Amino acid sequence: MEGAAVTALRSVMFRVQQAAERSGRRSDQVRVIAVSKTKPVSLIRQVYDAGHRCFGENYVQEIIEKAPQLPDDIEWHFIGHMQSNKVKSLLAGVPNLTMVESVDDEKIANHLDRVVASIGRKPLKVLVQVNTSGEASKSGVEPSSCVELAKHVKLGCPNLEFSGLMTIGMPDYTSTPENFRTLSNCRIEVCKALGIAEEQCELSMGMSGDFEQAVRNINFNFET
Repeated sequence: MEGAAVTALRSVMFRVQQAAERSGRRSDQVRVIAVSKTKPVSLIRQVYDAGHRCFGENYVQEIIEKAPQLPDDIEWHFIGHMQSNKVKSLLAGVPNLTMVESVDDEKIANHLDRVVASIGRKPLKVLVQVNTSGEASKSGVEPSSCVELAKHVKLGCPNLEFSGLMTIGMPDYTSTPENFRTLSNCRIEVCKALGIAEEQCELSMGMSGDFEQAVRNINFNFET
């Protein structure tokens, strides 16, 4: 019998496909990140066995404990606040870490860049986190500063691969439309400044309550 997490994932994937079709996009242009924070390895394994490969974690200690217990073809995304003193543990402990989505200042970008070089791993994909809701409790650069940070990552961190922008909206979803518009506008400015196509700049946004709106843009996170 299929577990509740797998049933939920299948429901989300079906809704993603519907939302993509309604917006004239292909569903394979959308990456669903199953956020597995606080979830046991056994549950993640169920979702993996159902065919899903992309998972997100918020806490360094948790991901470095889980990752070795799971198949190495999982694409791990770190989506929590990144602290400099945890960078080496994260990169050394999770060789199949695909992306850090929460780069919010030059200091953490520089530290990631140095550690990637020192351990000899391939360039690490990163997203710049933007605080689109203006909440003091949220990490992320102000929208007006995202171009400067994106430039720093792209031009000043040779061991990082600038891949796009990320935002986390308010828990009650009241700011969802505004957040999405703001991040989309940030992408326009960043791409213009870097001279890259918008297709080269992912947007990671949306949660279980608003992902169908996020489908119009590219990437979203869904908690299992």
